[in-house]
Amino acid sequence: MIASKLMSIGIMVFSIGIGFITLIIFGGLIKEQRKLYLEEMLSQFINLILFVWAGKIILNFSVFITDPMSVLAYPSDSNSFYLAVFFSAVLFFYKSSKWDLDTLLFLESILLVLLMASFTYEFIQYIWYGNQFAFGYLILLAVLLLVFIFSRNRFTPAALILVILTVWCLGVFLLLFIQPFVTVFGYMITPWFLGLLFVGGFSYIFIVKERGDNNGWN
Repeated sequence: MIASKLMSIGIMVFSIGIGFITLIIFGGLIKEQRKLYLEEMLSQFINLILFVWAGKIILNFSVFITDPMSVLAYPSDSNSFYLAVFFSAVLFFYKSSKWDLDTLLFLESILLVLLMASFTYEFIQYIWYGNQFAFGYLILLAVLLLVFIFSRNRFTPAALILVILTVWCLGVFLLLFIQPFVTVFGYMITPWFLGLLFVGGFSYIFIVKERGDNNGWN
C-alpha cells in the first residue's frame, strides 16, 4: 500500500518534471522570465497539493476529528481535487491581480507544462500499467500538444489558451460518452466540472483582457 502510494507520487513528480524540462527547452522564455515563471509554477503546484489535503480534511471533517490518521492515510478522491482546484483558482486570481508578470504569457507557459506532464503521466499509465482507458485521453493530449506547437506563433497567448481549453473540454466530454470514465492525474473528471472549468476559464481570460494584463490580444 505504502509502496503503491510512493510510486504514484513518484510518477506524478516525474511527469511534472518532464513538463518543466519541456518549458525550459521549448518555452521560448528569456532567462529572467523562465526563472520567475518556474518559481511561480512550482508554488502553484505545491499549493494545489496542499489544497488537495485540505479538501480531503474538509470533506471528511467529522471523521478527521475522531480519527485523523484514517483520513490522512486514505487516498484523496475527485471531490478533494475539485475543491483544491477551486481554492487554487481563487488564490491565483488574487495573486495575479497584484503581480508584475504577464498573466497570459504565464498561463500559456503553465499550459505547456500541464499538457506535457499529463501526456507523460498517461503514457506511463497506458504502457507500464496497461490502463486501456488512458489511451483515448493520451491521443487527445497528443493532439493538443500538436495544436499548441503549431499554433503558438500564429495566435496570441489569450487566443491559444482559449483554443486549447475548448478542444480539451470538448475532447474529454466526447471521451465520457465512449468510455466509462476519464481521469486527470488519477482523478475522475465529471461533466459538471468540465462545464465549470470552461466557463471559468473563458471568463477569466476576458477579465484579464479588460484589465489590460496583456497587450497581445489583438
